[in-house]
Amino acid sequence: MTEPAAGSIYDLGYRRYEGARAGRRRAIWALYADSLRGAFGLGRGTAAKIAPAILIGLALIPAVVQLAIGVLVPADVELITHDDYYNLVKFLLGLYCAVIAPDMVGRDQRNRSLVLYFARAISRLDYAVGKYAAMWTAMLVITLVPQLLLFVGNALSTDDFGGYLGQSWDQLLPIVATAALGAALIASIGLAIAAQTPRRAFATVGIIVTFVFTLALAGVMVGELTTEVTRLAIFASPFNLVEGFSAWMFRVPPSDPDSLLLAAGYPLAPYAAVAVAVTLLGVGLLIRRYQRVEA
Repeated sequence: MTEPAAGSIYDLGYRRYEGARAGRRRAIWALYADSLRGAFGLGRGTAAKIAPAILIGLALIPAVVQLAIGVLVPADVELITHDDYYNLVKFLLGLYCAVIAPDMVGRDQRNRSLVLYFARAISRLDYAVGKYAAMWTAMLVITLVPQLLLFVGNALSTDDFGGYLGQSWDQLLPIVATAALGAALIASIGLAIAAQTPRRAFATVGIIVTFVFTLALAGVMVGELTTEVTRLAIFASPFNLVEGFSAWMFRVPPSDPDSLLLAAGYPLAPYAAVAVAVTLLGVGLLIRRYQRVEA
């Protein structure tokens, strides 16, 4: 009869954590902060920083141009207005979302780390809300910061900086409101799509196709067919919604005779209402996805 193999017991020095436990609120904040850092490539390699930096830089160009005019040209020159800004950068907003959103929610699915999140104080709802808050904040950088720079540039382009601020201070509320709603709308659509697959390429293509297809659909249905029913397609495009509620907030109707908003003929206020509804729908789909996704 063979003797049982001898065994050894090693003391590896593991100890239970005995410090303070921060709880659910701290866990959500940590998730938010880490996701926001990742949106700009912070804490990651150089390659992860390139695309966000380029897109943010491109979005800043109109504001920087106006700022340079205000500093260098001693005349009242307002080359770019706030209500025109989103029409200039709408494709950059969609592209920025398509670059950031798949990595923000897809990485945890690819690495199968969701189980680690859900095994602690954070819930599935907390995870979805934390990710959305981080994406919304990241989108604010590309919507709000250029608008504030544009405001300063327009003020500098006048002979009376203080007088401009006194006359135009009421533009600050539309600036913040349009930036917040625009960021919320684009972020909700991007994350709702990106959360459906862990594959970055599929999510990126899905987001881009959604933005481009809905814009093209609205162009054909409103610009070419122009019936009572087809005119409703104007509300299908997030870009048209952003342009519409921006014009409504700044109380400046579209001046371009080729504008789809003019062709549709609807009042501007419904664009803001539809944008809020689409944002809530996108957030709802994101939450629903994480209630069902396998951890």
